[in-house]
Amino acid sequence: MNCIFCKIVSGEIPCAKVYEDEKILAFLDIKPVNLGHVLVIPKEHYANMLETPHDIIAGIFQKSKELMISIKTAMSADFVVLSVVGIDVPHFHIHLLPRYSSDGLHNFWPTKLIEV
Repeated sequence: MNCIFCKIVSGEIPCAKVYEDEKILAFLDIKPVNLGHVLVIPKEHYANMLETPHDIIAGIFQKSKELMISIKTAMSADFVVLSVVGIDVPHFHIHLLPRYSSDGLHNFWPTKLIEV
């Protein structure tokens, strides 16, 4: 499989691990929006959230909440954003992004307006 996240899980591509168990891997994003930007993924490949089993989703969200608390403390962030974008890599993942009132981030993911 040519999935970058699967290559990270297998160890073919190195990463800065934040958390790992038998089903979940969390690591620092290589193109962070802010320092401490973490990705949380299932170790097994699921292209998106719709394909991911409920127990895996529940485990990822539970661990994400725990990691958000740790990230907020470690990075002295004002808050931590959880985002499921799912368009950049076809492997279900969650972004945990520390935010600061002074970081000036607005629309940090590409947006396109449509006429309604």
